[in-house]
Amino acid sequence: MPLPLLALAVAAFGIGTTEFVIMGLLPNVARDPGVTIPAAGMLVSGYALGAPILAIVTAKMPRKKALMGLIAVFIVGNLLCAIAPNYWVLMGARIVTTFCHGAFFGIGSVVAADLVAPNRRAQAIALMFTGLTLANVLGVPLGTALGQAAGWRATFWVVTLIGLVAADALQVCLPKHIEMRETSILREFDVLKNPQVLMVLGISVLASASLFSVFTYITPILEDVTGFSPHAVTYVLLLFGLGLTVGSTLGGKLADWKLLRSLLSFLIAIVVILTIFAGTMHEPVSASITIFLWGVLAFAIVPPLQILIVNRASDAPNLASTLNQGAFNLGNATGAWLGGCVISAGAPLTALPWVGIGMAACSFALTLLSATLDKRARRLSIGQAA
Repeated sequence: MPLPLLALAVAAFGIGTTEFVIMGLLPNVARDPGVTIPAAGMLVSGYALGAPILAIVTAKMPRKKALMGLIAVFIVGNLLCAIAPNYWVLMGARIVTTFCHGAFFGIGSVVAADLVAPNRRAQAIALMFTGLTLANVLGVPLGTALGQAAGWRATFWVVTLIGLVAADALQVCLPKHIEMRETSILREFDVLKNPQVLMVLGISVLASASLFSVFTYITPILEDVTGFSPHAVTYVLLLFGLGLTVGSTLGGKLADWKLLRSLLSFLIAIVVILTIFAGTMHEPVSASITIFLWGVLAFAIVPPLQILIVNRASDAPNLASTLNQGAFNLGNATGAWLGGCVISAGAPLTALPWVGIGMAACSFALTLLSATLDKRARRLSIGQAA
């Protein structure tokens, strides 16, 4: 892995850990301030609500300086999480943390893609996102175990330290001068007039909502439905993280080969695997296998969607890439909220996979529509040229 991509992956590891570890610690976080599981689940939504405001603020900044500023916001946000005296301060700290998320992955994706040959752009993005998947392999299980043993605040202290390490890696490894296209941020927003760009953003929202409507509450599901002990949940999260790592690599390779076909295949497979999980979640071994496969598919769609948005918004790649991360985060918030609404309405935890199935099916349908319109537009363009 080239050193600049390695530095981006280290930062992605820290960001991914703080994003996902809250799921493993949900019961612990709920008990401390004395809130319900759905209320604690809103900390996932709170983290995901940050719009790409910093993408606008950093639009004219050199890419390295922008990425360094964003990782600084990440460090401050996690420090505030570690010292938060009550639920609402913790919620505010999560929102501060998210201000770096969309902009960092958006700018980082474009930087990663520009560092390699055109036919390896999706793989370069997948390499950066390897840090995010490794966060689920190592950061989330270890952070969950640490939080259960030493209190959830200890986890956020360690994540703060990871942020400091990431800042050093970015400072040392990223080139001082990274080429950036001169453009007007207001002109870049014209990209939102493109229906194909809006459809990709919608696909990202729905796909992410499918994941988080279930995964936000994975710890209560595994403990109360499947019958795992809190200690055993850590190993299941590790298994899920391994699946994410495999999926990110697989998605990057297939996206460079057949972009839309790969994305459609992954989305319909998510519908199938969540349908299977609705039946296997009652038995530990079959549930574990299903969760691993779900992890593979859940992150296989990330590189295709990220490269698709950059391709369809070639005149505004930084903003579009950042908006796509914002779409993922909006999906995170929506999924966590929907799952919480289902539980609060009195439905059992076993109903949550069906929420995820519905979201994934809608994402597949929108992708199919986008692919059909894109093919029709290309045929029309060829006909006019002839």
